[in-house]
Formats: sequence, C-alpha cells, structure tokens
Amino acid sequence: LVIAAGNKTNTFNTPGVADREGEEVFFLKHLHHARQIRNRILECFERASNPNISEMERKRLLSFIVVGGGPTSCEFTAELNDFLLQDVAKWYPEIIRDAKITLVEAGPGLLGSFQKALADYYLESLIKKDIDVRVCTAVTAVEDRFFEDKEKNDEKPGAHYTVAKLGDGTDIPFATMVWSAGLAPVKFIEQTGLELNRGRVVVDSYLRVPGQNGRIFAMGDCATPQDGPLPPTASVAEQQAYYLGDCLNEYYSKFDVLDSNNDDTEVPHPGPVAPALVPWEFMEFMNKFLTKSSKFQYKNRGSLAGMGFGGGVGDLTNTDLPSPDATMSGFIAFLTWRTTYLTKQLSWSNMMLIPMYWFKAAIFGRDISRF
Repeated sequence: LVIAAGNKTNTFNTPGVADREGEEVFFLKHLHHARQIRNRILECFERASNPNISEMERKRLLSFIVVGGGPTSCEFTAELNDFLLQDVAKWYPEIIRDAKITLVEAGPGLLGSFQKALADYYLESLIKKDIDVRVCTAVTAVEDRFFEDKEKNDEKPGAHYTVAKLGDGTDIPFATMVWSAGLAPVKFIEQTGLELNRGRVVVDSYLRVPGQNGRIFAMGDCATPQDGPLPPTASVAEQQAYYLGDCLNEYYSKFDVLDSNNDDTEVPHPGPVAPALVPWEFMEFMNKFLTKSSKFQYKNRGSLAGMGFGGGVGDLTNTDLPSPDATMSGFIAFLTWRTTYLTKQLSWSNMMLIPMYWFKAAIFGRDISRF
C-alpha cells in the first residue's frame, strides 16, 4: 500500500475563512478552485460595472486579496495582475482603475525558501506593479458586515459585505480572497492510526511506515522522514515516486506478499536505486551515473518562481544539478521557468499545444467569458 494523500489548505482556524470558502474566500489547491476563482473575478467586474452601485461598493467588488507569501501565492498575484491589466481592462476600461490587489504575508518577507536578494527583488517588482504588499501581518479574521445607514452608504440597508481584519489593526473590504497560506493534513491521514508527526505520516529512509513489515509506504506532502522533514513540493513527491517505482519493479516484486508463509516476514530492503535528479525526461539516462543507494535520496533541483509574462526569479545556489551555483531574474528566469514547465508535461501533444495557447494569449489575449 502506498499512501500519497497529499495535504489540504490550512486556514489556521482563522475566524470566517472556512465559513466563507467558495463564496468570497477561495483556496488554490485543485482545478475546480482555479475555475471558481476565475468565474468569481469576472463576476465581480460584471457587478462593478453596474452604474447604480456606489463608489464604495465598486471598490470593494474590485478588491482582491491574496494570502500567503510562498511561490504559489506570489505567482498567482503576478498572473492576476497581468490578467486584469492585459485582458479584463479591454472590456472594462472605465472601472479597471478601481481594481486593487493586496498580498498579505505573516512572515517578514516573500519567498522564504529563496535567496534574500531574489526575494527582495520579487517584492520590489510587485510594488512597482502597484500591488499592495503587506508583510509582517496576518489576516486575523474575515467578517460579515451590513450596511445600516442608507443615506451615508448609498446602499440598501441590511446589504451584506465582507471585510478582512489584519493583524496591524487595519480592515480591508473585499469581494475575492485567495487563501494559499499553508498546509494541513487531510482527515484520511488523521484517521489511519499510523504514527504521525505534526499531522504527517512518519516514514523511514526507505519511505516505509515503521511497524508494518515493509508493506505500507507513504510519500509526498502527507509523509515526513524520521531524520527530518522535506520541503512540501512537487519535486520531492516526484523523486519519491520514481524511487518507489524502481523499488517495486526491481526488488519488491520478487517478494511474494500473498504467500501465507510470508505473513510475518518483513519485506527485504531494496537494492541500490539511482536518485531522480535530472527533471527532464529526455535526459533521465544521466541519473544512472549518479551514486546509487538503497535509501531514498532527495536531490535539490533549485527553485523557480514566475512573475507574470516576462519576469521571474531562479535560485540555483544550493542545487545538486550539474550547473553553476547561481541566481537569475527577469526574462532569463521567465524562459527557464516556462521551459521547465513544458518538460513536466506527460504527453507530446500537451508539449505542443501549451506553447500554442501561450502564443494565442500573447497575440489575441485571453478569453474572459465565464464557463
């Protein structure tokens, strides 16, 4: 049995977040979340274009808050800014000036896993794009409020609106909040009865769950090794999947777990397995030249973060790839990010279609119809 249940979004029990999820608050974890966010953004612009609403309500409808300072939140913020200015603005030129994006991060800066100079560059670039970045503050609550004074607010008495309360004491009225501020275990993991460490299944150096005779494995975000946690990234999960796949095909398949004589026998440890360092499928043969080990070996491939069209940052200072220890930013990082993205596709058709969609969006813009 291989457990790869992943994690869910962590709200840190912030009042109002879970209650408003799917209405004004959206997570950024699954495909249906992306569709919800897209439709909500366009809905807000449609409602804000109504000439009968007040200026205060229009600004609230066009107030977008992104919570979290990691690569996912930062990339989404930059892409949202591009989407509003390059595509939505063509159809709503009269009200686009009222649109505002606020990025809220509880820590002292963005992109905590990147070199500080790159993180500062990213922060400064977002500010230059007129994005309101709030660091060292957290969203402490999401509140429902109601208009009571019609003459003062120009709204129907009793009308509902949402407000984000921040740790610095400020309140931000908003209509769309994208929450991507942490990970929490799913209920399945909590109810397995297996040994957990901070909500993640404890595994040994072979990704085995202790005490199960080598018959249960765990990998990805839901697992944590006994000798220390690994980053909750796709790169770690992918390398673990390659490792377990090689172990099952080359070693574990030779052990008959269905034989009743082996019921109390622990599955033998696997033999040497090459780490999955090289992220490009057409160059995977290079992994065979790396030092093999029967234990799982995590290899750092570096870090990349996009910043909308033409921008990005890359940190290769701690990479295990056969490349210089360097950093990159701007257009070269953007090209590296997109090239790497293409190599992760599972079919040649997608590798051909995606650049075509990029070209179409660059020349003709993106479709903003709701579906």
